Amino acid sequence: MTTHETPERTGPPPPATGPRPAEPEAPEPVALKPALEAVLMVVDEPATEEHLAKVLGHPRRAVADALRELADEYTADGRGFELRLVAGGWRFYTRAAYASVVDGFVLDGQHARLTQAALETLAVVAYRQPVSRSRVSAIRGVNCDGVMRTLLQRGLLAEAGTEPETGAILYVTTHYFLERMGLRGLDELPELAPFLPEADQVEGESQEGVPSFDVDADDSGDSPTDH
Repeated sequence: MTTHETPERTGPPPPATGPRPAEPEAPEPVALKPALEAVLMVVDEPATEEHLAKVLGHPRRAVADALRELADEYTADGRGFELRLVAGGWRFYTRAAYASVVDGFVLDGQHARLTQAALETLAVVAYRQPVSRSRVSAIRGVNCDGVMRTLLQRGLLAEAGTEPETGAILYVTTHYFLERMGLRGLDELPELAPFLPEADQVEGESQEGVPSFDVDADDSGDSPTDH
């Protein structure tokens, strides 16, 4: 009895029969300006052009141009808000002309402003950073521990290592400080540093040496305004 073997098939398989599956449709490109507005409405800190470009899938240059165009449009239309470049990123802010209206609505009679002591301490740190608490106290002429704790709790100051000679903790202003002050960077601080005493002028008094008070100690030694 003779048998016949089926020869092995070589080469590519025959094309499949039947309808081919539909190709997935590419998503429609998102209009850049409305997309930027939608994202910036929900950010809780300034968004960088690089991050926005990555999220929205547009070139950074196109994003940067669109942001500036939006900012100009809001100003030209006299909107109650503005789009500003602050601390390296973009965010919506209340226009200054309407700040009192917003304060009245948000605070409703409550006062949450920094005290004069806190503002003075913040200014010393801003211009002398990184700086220790004892040096800030020597410059101001009063123990600043209590007000420094307040500024740390509010996120306006942060620890930044220690001083090599003494081991004292050094403090600097934060990104949040720039945001709240409406600054792109520390180089935009007003030229006030010449009016502060030089470090060597207070060295003899402080010796790092107004004692480095325990941050958990009682605040009874603070100035009455340092809260």
